[in-house]
Amino acid sequence: MSNYLITGASGGMGKALTRQLIKAGHSVWGIDINPPITRSDPVPADSSGSRSDPVPADLSGSRSDPVPADCAAFAYSPSYHFIKADITDRNALVAAVDRVRIELTASESADPEQGSGGESGLDAIVNMAGIYDLYSLAEIEEERFIRDFNVNLFGMYRVNQLFLPLLKPRGRTLVVSSELATLEPLPFTGIYALTKAAVEKYACALRMELQLLGHPVVVIRPGAVATDLLPVSVNRLNEFCAETRLYPLPSDRFRRVVNRVENRSITPDRLAALVIRALRARRPRLVYNVNRNPFLRLLNILPARLRLYIIKRILT
Repeated sequence: MSNYLITGASGGMGKALTRQLIKAGHSVWGIDINPPITRSDPVPADSSGSRSDPVPADLSGSRSDPVPADCAAFAYSPSYHFIKADITDRNALVAAVDRVRIELTASESADPEQGSGGESGLDAIVNMAGIYDLYSLAEIEEERFIRDFNVNLFGMYRVNQLFLPLLKPRGRTLVVSSELATLEPLPFTGIYALTKAAVEKYACALRMELQLLGHPVVVIRPGAVATDLLPVSVNRLNEFCAETRLYPLPSDRFRRVVNRVENRSITPDRLAALVIRALRARRPRLVYNVNRNPFLRLLNILPARLRLYIIKRILT
């Protein structure tokens, strides 16, 4: 049995990874500002064989909807330890480190054979927390601009720095980036692309340093994944089109571009399976690419002036 820390554990990708790791018999500490079970979780039409425990009040408010089997499989498992914390709050993360250290010590005292070769600590830190944003760089508010970096980059830095002492001697760090990180950004996706490009450089620099301590750093670079972030992109687009004064473009034009990027999404479970491969590999790759969009790749290899011309013609 291995021990994993996952940020963004209540989101689509984090929830899928947590579910698969718990099912495989591992222990997971999940950090998120949202609970692992919410009112939005669908209740299966056929609930036979599933647990009938109601959702606790502290997770879902006053309602007591039945818990879907796939959520109950990890949310109520003794192997899952949920920590409600905001990765932009250093004090909350310091408290989380103390809690994980205590719980690791307690679990390993109860089972001395736990872990790899009896070593105590975390086998991996998996950074999945992040936010998607869409707006024009000429109009985005400074507070929002800084917030996006605070979550997507600085939050990752805080987690890795604070939890590093809990890593096992050969424990690894996984960083979830985006295929947009290495490509020229489309209009109005700049803020998200900037944060992910910074994440890539951060991961590269961290890899250079942590190799000296025996810790691999692995980058997972997915394209579109069918999580709540896809509807969020549509909402962000509609918000931008309603508010912008500099770019009064018909929203359906840019939506067509967004759809071209997102119409080849994969399931969170498929991405989670790839992450588990990276966690288990004796010698993991430096970067795992999944579901790369051919439209974006083709656009990116064109000469810069031609690329600008094409985008301008599409949007105007």
